Amino acid sequence: MIIREISIGSLQIPLIKPFKTALRTVYTLDVILVKITTDNGIIGYGETAPTVAITGESKESIIKAINYIKPLLIDKSIADFDTILDTLHSCIVQNFSAKSAIEIALYDIAAQNAKLPLYKYLGGDKTYFQTGITISLNDTDTMVKDSLEAIQDGFGSLKIKLGFDYREDIDRVSQIYSAVGNNISLKLDANQGWSPEESVKFLNAIEKISIPISFIEQPVDRYDIEGLKYIKQRTSIPILADESIFSPNDARKLLEEEAVDLINIKLDKCGGISKALEIADICKDYDVECMVGCMLEGAISVGAATHVASARSDTITMYDLDAPMLCSSAPVIGGARFDAPRITLSENHGLGIKDITGIIWI
Repeated sequence: MIIREISIGSLQIPLIKPFKTALRTVYTLDVILVKITTDNGIIGYGETAPTVAITGESKESIIKAINYIKPLLIDKSIADFDTILDTLHSCIVQNFSAKSAIEIALYDIAAQNAKLPLYKYLGGDKTYFQTGITISLNDTDTMVKDSLEAIQDGFGSLKIKLGFDYREDIDRVSQIYSAVGNNISLKLDANQGWSPEESVKFLNAIEKISIPISFIEQPVDRYDIEGLKYIKQRTSIPILADESIFSPNDARKLLEEEAVDLINIKLDKCGGISKALEIADICKDYDVECMVGCMLEGAISVGAATHVASARSDTITMYDLDAPMLCSSAPVIGGARFDAPRITLSENHGLGIKDITGIIWI
């Protein structure tokens, strides 16, 4: 089975509400699609989303990277799958989001060729997941309102975006907790918004008023490993690394340094399925649990991440895969089913995608 064509498409989907963090505000899910066609007619789909504030990759740079990689994969045999992946990851430095989109499509083809759903092709068996949902960073009253609406929609886990003034963030969390009560899991994400000292002051205040928190995600700059260690040594609230983890080597270094308690794996950030699996395996070696998360990607990429979660369900125990549920429409037909807060994997071969509406081919 030979790769004959690699096509690039663009898809825009308005969000139900603006998505706001300490780093950016987004109104529309803007994704880049990859379609790989083989000589026997099998089509694989991949997807990524430009997230300049985190990955440094724009829509334009992703398209250029994919166009650079394309001729290196055309006419290659899927039977040489490992060689294809080696070529993909060695031919250009970084550009992880572009690589992820291509990898997802390649794995989709490989699983279809094996006549297996992707999760089974990867060695998984779990097909049903419950994701939490993100509460965007707004004024406190709006965040309380959004939290209560999310609970009414069936979500039992909320990830609260923070990261501006830590003193105001203490009040935000306190009021949200008072509104939602003990039965809801609260996770916090500062998106690199604080200094190590501010982080400790915030976490000590949260502990003092006895608000149960599952974890605090990436409170300091991605490069500040010493800052993460400083925080970890001064709080009992688990520290989850996100922006600090791009590669398996990043994960290994943080775990060797004992700088964090938990790891967030994102396909767009690490380069795709193979690297996500590698990070999960490293975490298993260190007996550290993972969350699988997403940027503002669509149902193809987030669906692929859910297949990864199935394949490493002994290590990946938390799911932050809500992006398709934040969209005003669902252009992907087939594939993983997103019924807030539930995600169910397709039993069809590969990703199980039948069609995608509204694509603009580039």
